[in-house]
Amino acid sequence: MKKLVIFGSGDIAQLAHFYFTTDSSYQVVAFTVDVAYLDEASFCDLPVVPFEELSVHYPPGDHELFVALSYSKINALRKEKFLAAKALGYQLASYVSSRATMLNQGQIGENCFIFEDNTIQPYVTIGNNVTLWSGNHIGHHSTIMDHCFIASHVVISGGVEIGEQCFIGVNATLRDHIKIGERCVIGAGTLLLADAEAEGVYIGKATERAQVPSTKLRRI
Repeated sequence: MKKLVIFGSGDIAQLAHFYFTTDSSYQVVAFTVDVAYLDEASFCDLPVVPFEELSVHYPPGDHELFVALSYSKINALRKEKFLAAKALGYQLASYVSSRATMLNQGQIGENCFIFEDNTIQPYVTIGNNVTLWSGNHIGHHSTIMDHCFIASHVVISGGVEIGEQCFIGVNATLRDHIKIGERCVIGAGTLLLADAEAEGVYIGKATERAQVPSTKLRRI
């Protein structure tokens, strides 16, 4: 089994440990964080070492790395650590769930985290450092560029192009053949029917509370 070190010591790192351990050909051997955030010597019963010393303890020739971070600062932090790991010579592992439907001939970059129940249709290209949480539909001939985070149950129709460092929230819907500029934030439940310029923010309307209290409902 290939040996893997996970960058991070939070919830996403714990999830990465679970998925890589139970559903991949990798053996997780350690975790790493920046020395300023090194609070515990172990995590998930494995050692945690400073990232600044990682290549000494777990050299890149024998180990791969996975950066398990969220969409903080519109994915900028995950991008920063991805590039830092590449500069040290590490190959970055991707996890693709065995319960995902992948029909795009393996067009997936490094450090991708693709959860269960994703449907990736033919001719889709997924760049580096992309997270696809569970239950998304990625339509044919679409492109997701580097360092994006797609939350759950997003519908991306055919021929969509999503620029770098975008965040797309749960239950968002993107119509076919539109382009999303870099660093866009598409909020939960948003319906996007046209191109989105770079650094755009699109927030769907929240459901308002009804005037009638629940105790006055007759049929529930």
